[in-house]
Amino acid sequence: MVMTPVAKGMLIGVSLGPGDPELLTRAAWSALETAQCWAWPVVREGAESYASSIVQRTSLNPPATTLPLIFPMTQDRARLTQHWDQAAQAILRVLHSGMDVHFLVEGDASFYATYRHVERAVRALDPDLISRVIPGVASPLAAAGLSGRALCDGDETVAIIPATVGMAAIEAVLDRFQVLVLMKVRPVLQPLLHLLEQRNLLHKSIFVERAGAPQQQVIHDVSSLKGQDVHYLSLMIIHNHEGEAGLGMKGRQV
Repeated sequence: MVMTPVAKGMLIGVSLGPGDPELLTRAAWSALETAQCWAWPVVREGAESYASSIVQRTSLNPPATTLPLIFPMTQDRARLTQHWDQAAQAILRVLHSGMDVHFLVEGDASFYATYRHVERAVRALDPDLISRVIPGVASPLAAAGLSGRALCDGDETVAIIPATVGMAAIEAVLDRFQVLVLMKVRPVLQPLLHLLEQRNLLHKSIFVERAGAPQQQVIHDVSSLKGQDVHYLSLMIIHNHEGEAGLGMKGRQV
């Protein structure tokens, strides 16, 4: 008797939005509803997962197979490589059994997310990996919705960068763009506030932490954050311009 080989499963990055389960797309909901395996990142064994906590606040039931994967918060390259390899091997075992793996991602899977790192690690072990992404609401857009004003308008230019690039790089971007979204502000919050004060931008800045989650914070008086610690899922929107936007009128005759 000839055995038919089992078809490999697909790795799917499922974007969940930044925290509010109501922001799951219909595509994400449908995929999770019929999934055979959910995977999600944790910083250590037994730790809570922010991504899985979003799904826990829905009526969706987890499948029989779940796969918490450890990705520690460390700069130790050797340790990181070891955990990436272990996670990739665990995912491959499920894929080679014929099941798809739905990897849960807060925000959008292609926007400062763990998913693409996971995908590369798995593909390094199996170049024939089949994968896809279900896009979702990225945190800057959710934060803008909570801020009470448009993220950008008219002819305004927008830059989105990690605050960890340093103050000199942030200053250079502020000189070129009218709206700046800074991700990963926690490690550099205090020097960032000092920079904004020097440039008279404190009153034009909005801080948003864990957008859409029960613990979300939206702070318009960012000077109140001096000396404070914040959650790692936080960002700053800086409106680095005066007055109203051009409203797309540039070059038009009136």
